[in-house]
Amino acid sequence: MNVLLTGAAGFVGSHIAERLIRDGSQVVGVDNLITGDRENLASLANHPNFRYLEADVSSEGEKITAFCDGLGFRPRIVLHFASPASPIDYAKRPFDTLAVNSRGTEYCAAAALHWRAALLFASTSEIYGDPLQHPQRESYWGNVNTTGPRACYDEGKRYGEAVVTTHVRASGLDGRLVRIFNTYGPRMRADDGRVVPNFVMQAIRGEDLTLYGDGSQTRSFCYVDDLVDGIVRFARLEHAPGLVLNIGNPNEFTILEFARIVCELAGTELRVRSDALPKDDPTRRCPDIARAKEMLGWAPQIDVREGLRRTIAWFRAKNAAVGVAGS
Repeated sequence: MNVLLTGAAGFVGSHIAERLIRDGSQVVGVDNLITGDRENLASLANHPNFRYLEADVSSEGEKITAFCDGLGFRPRIVLHFASPASPIDYAKRPFDTLAVNSRGTEYCAAAALHWRAALLFASTSEIYGDPLQHPQRESYWGNVNTTGPRACYDEGKRYGEAVVTTHVRASGLDGRLVRIFNTYGPRMRADDGRVVPNFVMQAIRGEDLTLYGDGSQTRSFCYVDDLVDGIVRFARLEHAPGLVLNIGNPNEFTILEFARIVCELAGTELRVRSDALPKDDPTRRCPDIARAKEMLGWAPQIDVREGLRRTIAWFRAKNAAVGVAGS
C-alpha cells in the first residue's frame, strides 16, 4: 500500500510510519518540523520504502504533489496527521494550528482526489469539548467553546472534519475521520504540556506532580501502539466514505488516580502541588468504541500499567542519553 503521511516526524506520525513500513507499505512522509523531530524517523532514514520531504502541508501543496509525482509515487491513501496537538503547542502557534487543519486539510482532500486515493483525517476527542454525553459516541455533536483559548485546535479540527465530509458528498472523496483520544507512549516531548509527560518527568525526577484542579477530572489513556493498530486497520478498509470512528481506550481514570499509578511505577512517593484548572479543560473524557470494534475488529490490548512501564523506561533512557551527551 502506498501512503502519503503528513506529520510523519511527530509523536503519533512516526509510529504510524514505522508500522506501515514494517507491514510492507511504501511511505512518503511530510513534516515541517514545527513540533515534529527528524530523530523520531531515525529508524527509517535509509529504508528503501520510505521517503521524507520537509514541507508545510498548509502552504506547499504543489511541492508535495510534485515530489510524489516525480518519484512515480501514487498514494492509495493520504493520512493527514500534521498538527500541533498539545495545549502548549497550539497556544504558541494558534494560526499554524488553524492553517494545518483548514488549508492543510483542503490540500490533502484535493491531493487525494488528484490521485484517486482515500483520505484519513486525524481528528480529535477535543471536538466533543467538555462533553454533556458520557461516554462520547461518534454521533455526539459536542459542547465546544468556539471563542475560547482552545478554539484554534478544537474548531480547526471541526473545520477539517467539515472539509472532508463536504468532499465526500460533493466530490465523491473516500474521506474518513478518526477521532483520537488521549494517547501516550515513547517519543512524546517532555515539555509538550500533556499529562503523561508532565507526570512521568516529575515522578522520575522526584518532584511534586502538578495537579490541575482537584484531580477529579477523568481521562482514558490509549498506548500509542494500540492507537496505531486501529489507524492502520482503518486505513486498510477498501471503501469507507464518511466513516467516523473513535479510537481510544475506554478505561477511565481520575487524574489523581492516574498520578498515583505513575508514581507507583516510577518508584517514587506521590506528592502533588495544585494549580488552577485551565479554561475549558474537559471534566470527563472517555470514548465509546463500539463502532471501531464492529467495523475494524479493534480494541486496545495494552493496559495502562504496561503502557506506562514502557513509557517511563523510554523517558529514563532518553534522559540518560541527554545526560551523557551533555557531560
